[in-house]
Amino acid sequence: MKPSVLLRVASVLSFLYFLGHSAGFPWTPADGPQATAVVEAMKRFQFEVVGRSRTYWDFYQGFGVTISVQLLVQTLVLWHLGTVAKTDPARVRPLVAVFAVAMLITAILATRYFFPIPLIFAGAISVCLGIAVGTAPRAMSRHELKAKD
Repeated sequence: MKPSVLLRVASVLSFLYFLGHSAGFPWTPADGPQATAVVEAMKRFQFEVVGRSRTYWDFYQGFGVTISVQLLVQTLVLWHLGTVAKTDPARVRPLVAVFAVAMLITAILATRYFFPIPLIFAGAISVCLGIAVGTAPRAMSRHELKAKD
């Protein structure tokens, strides 16, 4: 499969990941009085952070929204890289490798801290990106370019 197609597939998966993550807002379980007590404690306990009063709830919500934004940005960047890869796959290879490693790490973290759905999405995106890196030609070094001339 061509790197450009794999990047488009990864972009669509990333968009679905974004939708699923965002649909979970406010990312809190509704499992009864114990869960409610934890959420309420997160909302009540305030502390200073660089001169601002914040709660654990603020951080929890802020990180959740931030992840949604990052997933949407990733979606757009991967789609664009898929366009560039049609004409110059070697040029996008290093950046795609960075995204592949990041998504692999995300998949590993999902096994530790979350549940199977984010693991599946992050893992599938990482696989698409890893294959795209593996199938894209690498850029020629200066030495190779000189030898070619």
